[in-house]
Amino acid sequence: MKTTAVGSETTLARIIRLVESAQSAKAPIQHLVDKVSAVFVPVVLAIALLTFAGWWIAGGDIESSIINAVAVLVIACPCALGLATPAAIMAGTGVGARHGILIKDAEALELAHAVTTVVFDKTGTLTEGKPALTAALPEGLDEAELIRLAAAIQQGSEHPLARAVVEAAKAKGIAVPAAAQVAALPGRGVAAVVGGRALKLGSSRLLQESGIAPGRLAEAAAALEQQGNTISWLMADDGAQRLLGLLAFGDRVKASAQQAVAGLHALGVKTVLLTGDNKGSAATVGKALGIDQVIAEVLPADKANKIASLKGEGQVVAMVGDGINDAPALAAADVGIAMATGTDVAMHAAGVTLMRGDPALVPDAIDISRRTYRKIRQNLFWAFVYNLVGIPLAAFGLLSPVIAGAAMAFSSVSVITNALLLRRWSALGGRK
Repeated sequence: MKTTAVGSETTLARIIRLVESAQSAKAPIQHLVDKVSAVFVPVVLAIALLTFAGWWIAGGDIESSIINAVAVLVIACPCALGLATPAAIMAGTGVGARHGILIKDAEALELAHAVTTVVFDKTGTLTEGKPALTAALPEGLDEAELIRLAAAIQQGSEHPLARAVVEAAKAKGIAVPAAAQVAALPGRGVAAVVGGRALKLGSSRLLQESGIAPGRLAEAAAALEQQGNTISWLMADDGAQRLLGLLAFGDRVKASAQQAVAGLHALGVKTVLLTGDNKGSAATVGKALGIDQVIAEVLPADKANKIASLKGEGQVVAMVGDGINDAPALAAADVGIAMATGTDVAMHAAGVTLMRGDPALVPDAIDISRRTYRKIRQNLFWAFVYNLVGIPLAAFGLLSPVIAGAAMAFSSVSVITNALLLRRWSALGGRK
C-alpha cells in the first residue's frame, strides 16, 4: 500500500475545507424582530414613563398614574412579536417534515422564499442514478475484451457507471481479471494496469487531454450522446497511447423530474442543470425536462465556482444534489437541498434534505418557505397594528391593566392560530 496524501491533504479533507469555506461566506440571516426589538422595548418604556409623569402632573393621582403606566406596559408586552417568527417556522418545518422535506434550520427555511434560480445535479438527482451499459463499441479488439478490461479497472469502484460495467460483464459471463495500480483521475476517470497493460477509462475530457482522436467512433459517440447516453472511453497508456473503444451508459430520468421543473417555472424560478457529464447527454436531458440553462462537463471542484458566479449575477441560488462532489456547491448556494438517497456528506452540507429523493419536492420546499415567510410578515403586521392601536388607548387611560392583559393574550393566540393555518398546506399539483 502506498499513501500519496494524508491528513489535511486527502481528497475528503479538501472537500471539507471547501464546504467550510462556503459556509463561512454566507451572510447571516437578518431577523426583522431582532431589529425591531432594539427600538421597540426602550420606546415602550419611555412611553410608560411619560404616561406615568403626564397623569401625575395632570391629576396628581399617583394610583391612576401607575395603573395607566402599567396598562401601557401590559398592552405592549411583546409576546405577539416574539411568537410571530418562531410560531410560523415551527409550523412550516412541521408541514415540510410530514411531506418528506426535512428542513435542518430556520435560516434555510427563511432564505428559500427568495430563491430565483434552482441548480440541479444530473445523475442521482434528476435521473435514477442506476445507469446500465447500452453500447460497447471496440476499436482493434472484440466487444467481450473491451468489457473485460473496463470491468477489471472498475470492479473496486462504487461509482454507478463502474457498477454498470461490472454487472454487464457478469451478465455476459465474462471473467474479470484483477487490476493493479488503480488510480482515480478526479473528474476525468480512472487509470490501472490489467494483465501488464496500462489502461485509462474516462470521459471525453480525459480523451482530449490524452491527445487521442476518437476517429471512426466520433460519429457513433455523438449519436449516443444525443440519445442521452453518457460516454466513457477506454485507452491504452503503454507508451503509444491509443483508443480501445467506447462504452455508453443510459440512465432513466426520474418520473417526477419534469413535474419538478414545471413546478419551479410556475413559481417563477429559473432552472439550471449543472453536471460533469458530456454536453450531448446533458443537453438531451435538459431539453426533455424543459430546463432553462445547461452547464455540462464541469469538474467537481468547479461546481462551487459556478454557483458563486450565478450568485454574482444577483441570483438567489438553491443547489440540488446528492453526491460527495456536490457538497461544496450545496454549501456555496444560498440554500442547499440534498437527496436523502445520496451521500451523508451532501446531506450534512445542505440545509434542506428531501427524504424521498423526489425532485418534485423541490418546488414544494420553496412554496412552503414562501408561505411561511408570508405568515411571518402577517404575524408581525398584526402585532404592530395591535400595539399601534393599544398603546395610545392605554396611555390615555381608556384601557385597564386587566383588559390590556386579556387583549395581549388574545394577540398571542391570534398569532399562533394564523401560523397553524400552515398545517392546511397541500403539495403543489395535489400530490400526496
